[in-house]
Amino acid sequence: MATQKKTVETADYSMQEKIMALYELQKIDSSIDGINKVKGELPLEVSSLEDEIAGLQTRIDNVNREVEELNALTKQRKREVDQAKIAIANYKEQQNNVRNNREFDAITKEIEFQELNIELAEKRLKEYAAAIKAKKAQIEETELRKSERDEDLKVKRSELDSIEAETASQIAELEKSAETAKQKIDERLLTAYARIRRNVRNGLAVVTIKRDACGGCYNRIPPQRQVEIRQGRKIIVCEYCGRILVDDGSEEQA
Repeated sequence: MATQKKTVETADYSMQEKIMALYELQKIDSSIDGINKVKGELPLEVSSLEDEIAGLQTRIDNVNREVEELNALTKQRKREVDQAKIAIANYKEQQNNVRNNREFDAITKEIEFQELNIELAEKRLKEYAAAIKAKKAQIEETELRKSERDEDLKVKRSELDSIEAETASQIAELEKSAETAKQKIDERLLTAYARIRRNVRNGLAVVTIKRDACGGCYNRIPPQRQVEIRQGRKIIVCEYCGRILVDDGSEEQA
């Protein structure tokens, strides 16, 4: 419905008016691009730091979970050691009441089995302790790195916020002017304009004729083609770079 309404509204404007509105939109967008250039790489740096910090926090969380698992295993092994010691004490007490050598040997084997369990559990406990120590060192190192990145992000974000605060009113005014220009342009032209802007290096989708050449790629435009551009009866694009060509009257003034 919104597209249909816009099509009806833009039908009231001539093609030449639409083309000049498109050129006006290009000048506005170029002004916004110029303001955004002041930010430089700050938006990208801020985004990159945010991603890195999120990754470091994820790593810290994962290692903390691993430490929790190792602590749980440590408690389990300690319980096993305690249970084995209790079993050994019971078996030794039973040895005092055996009736023959066979029973004594059987109980002795059970004691040896529990002692092996204790030995294995204590070995695992040492491994867990070493692993926990290493992981805590890893957490400490990662937290230090994250703290440094947090400080970097604070500085970069402060710089970016300062620039955005200084240019916010100017950007808002330009965006308002852009919306006014768009009211004269139908959706098809706006879509084509946006596509060309994405595909060209400097964001110039609409250019003027300069010294009989395209203002975007500087290839020569035939005289008859220039006449058609000045008439403004249809959209004409450069056959070399695909930019929309307009005549702003500057060549005639020159």
